This record gives sequence, C-alpha cells and structure tokens, in this order.
Amino acid sequence: MLIRTATPADWPAIWSFLRQIVAAGETYAYDPELTEDAARAIWMLAAPGTTVVAVDQDGTVLGSAKMNPNRDGPGAHVASASYMVDPAHGGRGVGRALGEHSLAWARAQGYRAMQFNAVVETNTRAVALWRSLGFEIVGTVPEAFRHPTKGYVGLHVMYRQLPPLRD
Repeated sequence: MLIRTATPADWPAIWSFLRQIVAAGETYAYDPELTEDAARAIWMLAAPGTTVVAVDQDGTVLGSAKMNPNRDGPGAHVASASYMVDPAHGGRGVGRALGEHSLAWARAQGYRAMQFNAVVETNTRAVALWRSLGFEIVGTVPEAFRHPTKGYVGLHVMYRQLPPLRD
C-alpha cells in the first residue's frame, strides 16, 4: 500500500465510497444528502491542509484522509484529520496506515497535537483504532449525533499530544 497526495484524478474513486459512507449516516456528521460538489469542497483541501489517498499496487484507491489545522489563529498549532476507507477494502489496515501517516504529517508540519472533534461513540472500530494510536477521549457530547438505527448517541472529542516543537 502506498499513501500519496490526492490528485483531481482520484476524486471519482474517493467520491464513490465517500458518498456511500456519508449516505449511511452512521459515522460522519455530514448531511446524508451531501452533493458531490459540496463533498469535494470539504474533502479535497488546499494548503495548509492536505488530502491523501492510500492506493494498492495496481493503483486502486483504498481510502483517503484529509489533514488540516483544527482551528485558525491561536488554535492553529493543533491538527485535525478525517478518514474514509472504501468498505470494499476494510479490514486490510488502511485506516491504521492513514492514521499513522496523518500523525507523521502533523509532526513534520510542526503541530503540537492532533484532535478529532466528532468521533461517533458507536463507531467502536474507529474509537479502538484511535486509542491504539495514542488518542484519548477527552470528552463526549451526549446525544450530539443522530444515528439512523441507534438514535441519539454521543460524539467523542479525541486528543493526542505530539512531540514538542524543536527550537
């Protein structure tokens, strides 16, 4: 598996699974009716953010991540990221590889920490993955996410400090 910067030519592959994941309404607080143009604007980031894809040896896009400052201004030293793995390629370590890549990217960019603002508490695979990569749940907003089958569930805020910046 190779992780590289996403190009406009990758968008159709990303959109094919992003659309499916968002429409399911189980793991992202995006409108399930999200249009392709709106999704592209959300996902395909310009600097200081970046979007990457994980590709198989044959060039198949397996998943994608977008990394960016969590906030502007005085909060810009904390990174954030979002990840989507094509369900057809789940269970192959794509999410872990993208998570590790995003942490390395954040360190290389000089971020002091990474924060996820909205990890759906019923997304137990993601919560376990982020915990295994050193993130902790620093708070949960009760009933902040309307899951299509489980009703109102919490959104975790997850955080991981990165090595301090070198002077």
